[in-house]
Amino acid sequence: MNYQDKKDRMQELAGKLNEASRAYYAEDKEIISNLEYDRLYDELQALEKETGVVLAGSPTMKVGFEAVEELPKERHERPMLSLDKTKDREELGEWLQGKEGLLSWKLDGLTIVLTYREGKLEKAVTRGNGEIGEVITGNARVFKNIPLQIAYTGELILRGEAVITYSDFERMNEEIEDVSARYKNPRNLCSGSVRQLDNRIAAGRNIRFYAFGLVKAEGMDFENSREKEFLFLAEQGFDVVEYRKVTPETIAEAVAYYEKKIEHYDIPSDGLVLTFEDIAYGESLGMTSKFPRNSIAFKWQDEIRETELLEIEWSPSRTGLINPVAIFKPVELEGTTVSRASVHNISILRGLKLGIGDKITVYKANMIIPQIAENLTGSDTLKIPEHCPACGGRTEIRQVADAMSLYCTNGDCAAKKIKSFAHLVSRDALNIDGLSEVTLEKFIGKGFIHEAADIFYLDRYREEIVEMEGFGERSYQKLIGKEPDADGKVGSIETARHTTLPRFLYALGIAGIGLANAKMICREFGDDFEAMLKADAERLSEIDGVGGILAEAFVSYFQDEENLRKARALYQELEIEKREQTEGGSLTGMSFVITGSLTRYENRDAMKEAIEAKGGKVTGSVTKKTKCLINNDITSNSSKNKKAKDLGIPILTEEDFIKEYLG
Repeated sequence: MNYQDKKDRMQELAGKLNEASRAYYAEDKEIISNLEYDRLYDELQALEKETGVVLAGSPTMKVGFEAVEELPKERHERPMLSLDKTKDREELGEWLQGKEGLLSWKLDGLTIVLTYREGKLEKAVTRGNGEIGEVITGNARVFKNIPLQIAYTGELILRGEAVITYSDFERMNEEIEDVSARYKNPRNLCSGSVRQLDNRIAAGRNIRFYAFGLVKAEGMDFENSREKEFLFLAEQGFDVVEYRKVTPETIAEAVAYYEKKIEHYDIPSDGLVLTFEDIAYGESLGMTSKFPRNSIAFKWQDEIRETELLEIEWSPSRTGLINPVAIFKPVELEGTTVSRASVHNISILRGLKLGIGDKITVYKANMIIPQIAENLTGSDTLKIPEHCPACGGRTEIRQVADAMSLYCTNGDCAAKKIKSFAHLVSRDALNIDGLSEVTLEKFIGKGFIHEAADIFYLDRYREEIVEMEGFGERSYQKLIGKEPDADGKVGSIETARHTTLPRFLYALGIAGIGLANAKMICREFGDDFEAMLKADAERLSEIDGVGGILAEAFVSYFQDEENLRKARALYQELEIEKREQTEGGSLTGMSFVITGSLTRYENRDAMKEAIEAKGGKVTGSVTKKTKCLINNDITSNSSKNKKAKDLGIPILTEEDFIKEYLG
C-alpha cells in the first residue's frame, strides 16, 4: 500500500468511526458493534503510527473547543507579496522564457501560514496585510483536512488557502430562511469563519486548507524542484492545490483544461498561478516593490454584458439590515439569464454612482455570482430611502466594520417581526405547521400578532380570519382550532403548546443559541427556566458546548426587560414537558463511560437512564473527568480501556459498578 492509499484508508476509517460515534452518542443508534469499532480504531491508530500523520477529524485526536477575546497579531517571517497578474494567455508562455513551470489553481479564500515543530501544528496565521497577520491556531485545528501531526519533525512553514466549497456554501445558505441574511459568497463566509473568536463556529463551517507553497523545511533537499516540494507536502498529509507541469508549448493546453474544469469545480477559484519549476532560477529574479518575479497570476477574462439599471430593491431582514439589490434588464451571462445583483452595502452603492436608467456592465464573479462591474453613466442620482420599505420607520446609515450599511430603526418593523416569528414557529422551535411567512405577514399586518404569546390568542379574531382569502372554516380549525374536530384533533397551534424547554429557548431566537446549545443549557439546569435566568455568563460558559461568547449572548438577551417580559409571557402559554429531575442524586457531578455488552441491563441506554436518574452523566469518551469506565471485559485492549489505564481511571464490570454506585 503506497502513501496515498494509506492516506485514503485513514480518511475512510476516520469517516466511519466518526459516523458511528455520532449515531451512538447523538442519535442513540448503534450502526456498528463495539468489536468492529475497536478493530477499525486500532487499524487507524496503526496507520497513523506507520505514516506519522494524524489528519484533522481523526477520532484518535479530538481537538478541544476554545474561545478567545481577540485574535493576536504576529509579523510574518517573510513578507507575503501579491502576484503580478495577466489575462493574456500568450503572455503566460512568454513569461516562462523557455523554462518549465507549474500551473495551479489560484484559489479564492483566505491565505494562511502554518508552522509545525516536532511534528505538531504549532501556529496558524492569516496573511493580513502581507507583513502582519492574525493568529488563528485554534480555528485551524478544526479545519476539515489539516493534519494535526505529521511525520516530519523539523521546523516546517508552509502557505496555503483556506476555502469553503460551493456545495457547503449553498448548504449553509439553504439553512437560513431569511434570504437577505444569507452569506454573500464563499470567500466572505470563509474569511469570517477563519477569524471567529470561538472555534466552535469555525468547526461547523467545513473549512478546508490547500497547500500552495513551502516556505521552510529544515534539513530537506528538494533538488531545486518546486514539484518535489509539493510532493513532500502531500506525503505529510496535506491536500496540495492541483497543478500541472507545463512548458511554453504546452501551457495553452493546460489553461484550456482548467478553463473547462472550472465550470463544475466545487472549490472557489478566480484564476491560475504559474511558478517556475526551477526554484533557484525563480528566486534569482528577485522582486519588485510589489511582486515576486518567480510567479504570476492568470485571471479569467470575465464575460461582461452591458444593460440598463431598472431599480434598486431594498430588502429588509430580521436584524434590521436593509440590503440594496440592483434590478436590471435581463442579460445572458455564462450560459444563464440574470437580472439581479446584490450591491451589498451603501459604500459600494455610492462608489458605483448609480441612478435609475444608467447604463451598467455586469459579470459573474468567479463565473458564479452576478455583480455590477462598472457604471457607464455615473449619474449618481439614486436616493437612499429615509424610510423602511416594510414598515415606514426611519432608516439610518451605520458604520459596520469597513462598510456603511442601511438599517431600519423601528423595533416593531414588520419585516423584522415576520422573520422573527417565522423562526419561532419553525420545525425545531415551536413547530407550528401551517403558519407560513405569508400567513404571518397577513396576521401581523392586521394587528392580530404583536408578540410571541399572541399566537395562542388568534381565536379572538376567528370571524375575520375565516373570511380572509385562502382561509375558511377548515383551514381555521386545522391551524387555530382549540376544540377537537370530528377526528378528535385540535389545531397545530394548540398542539404546539406541549413542547420542551430546549425548543422554547431556541424559539426565542437568542443570537448563536441553536437547538443543541439549548439542550445543553437545559440539561445543566435540570429544565429549570428560573435557574437559567439567575445564572451569570461565567456559570453558563462552563457548560460543555456553550463557551464565553454564547454565554454573554444568553445573559444579554434576558437582561433586556422587554425580552424577558415577552419570554415569560410565551412561557406561560406553554405546557413544558417535565423530565425527571436528577439534582441532588447520589451521582451528581460524576461522569461515566459505558462500553461493551451488558448483562444486567437490556442495553447501554437503559444503564445510562439509571445513572442519569441519580444525577450522573454518561459521556462518549474517557477523559480526566471520567469517574470510571464500565466494561465487562476489563482485560480488553480496546481504545477506551487503554485510555482509562493511561489516565489512571478505574475500569469496573457492570456488577461491580452496580454494587459501588447504584446499590
